[in-house]
Amino acid sequence: METAQFETDLSLFKYDNLEQLPPAYRDLDEDERTERIEAALAELGDDVVILGHNYQRREIVEHADFVGDSYQLSKEAANADADYVIFGGVTFMAESADIITDDEQSVILPSMEASCPMAGMAEALQVDAAWAEITAETDDDIIPITYMNSYADLKAFCAEQGGLVCTSSNAHKAFEYAFDKGDKVLFLPDKHLGENTAHRLGMEDEIVEWDPWDPEGKDASAAAENDIILWDGYCQVHERFRASHIEDLREERPDANVVVHPECRREVVEAADVVGSTSTITETVENADPGDTWAIGTEIHLAKHLDRWHPEVEVLPLCGDACMDCNAMRQIDPNYLTWVLEELVEGRERNVIEVAPEEKELAQVALDRMLEI
Repeated sequence: METAQFETDLSLFKYDNLEQLPPAYRDLDEDERTERIEAALAELGDDVVILGHNYQRREIVEHADFVGDSYQLSKEAANADADYVIFGGVTFMAESADIITDDEQSVILPSMEASCPMAGMAEALQVDAAWAEITAETDDDIIPITYMNSYADLKAFCAEQGGLVCTSSNAHKAFEYAFDKGDKVLFLPDKHLGENTAHRLGMEDEIVEWDPWDPEGKDASAAAENDIILWDGYCQVHERFRASHIEDLREERPDANVVVHPECRREVVEAADVVGSTSTITETVENADPGDTWAIGTEIHLAKHLDRWHPEVEVLPLCGDACMDCNAMRQIDPNYLTWVLEELVEGRERNVIEVAPEEKELAQVALDRMLEI
């Protein structure tokens, strides 16, 4: 990289030490693996903490010490007095946990294939090249903001360029911070969260997209003329939702309310009753009156959890049978959890996620700036 002062690589090659599930673990049934997981946890005791993201399947979250969104879980890991942190999530989440936990703690990602597609849509090497093109076209100060759903090296890049990290809950505050420090914002990797944030701030007319995959979608002069540059990335789950899903629901169930994630398309957000992070979605159902009906516009496993946890409220997936799970989250199979736990019992650490020291230090700066807002 030319503008960054640390070495990095494509995410595909960062963790070539991660291992596949051994054949002996591939055909375990639920009863057997549950018994073995519980036995391993009893043996390990307080030495291990299991984090289950909201989008994980039931067989993972039922063994988790904490269930929540990615940054919330990382904070729980940092506060836990455990030698081993097993993250039931995806790679960037495990990286975030490694950044904010003690050096003595090992962060383990059960499956080598649990890699978020959206995070992979904004590789630091790509962003570095785009940064060079865009900054060559303007003397304005550009502040980069990366969504939490990104790799550690991109968080480090943003820190190095005076930027910061944000969550879906505080993206608007990150934008305000950036415009206080500079003239323009480069927001990545989720264009929908960026667009929805721009609308929230009344800056929807200041948007331009940068498509790193299309030569005709990269116009540095157009980027330089606008205040908000949105990287052309998206969540494959949330982009599936359409305004027509809400229209159909309201026709079939006029009593139903709709809550969606801000990673959804703009027209979906505009049609919903409530918009917010997975924490907001969870709190919305928790605070609902008995007998209320809420349709959930996010990954289907959270809708299933909320329906199971709150039987007094009718919880529906917004797009019914068309709603699907996250392919990356799906890779955290409970058989993988069984394997990594039993390996820890034997004193062997498998699939450890470790961010390089310089990269970790810079990424922490980006996170610290977020905490300041």
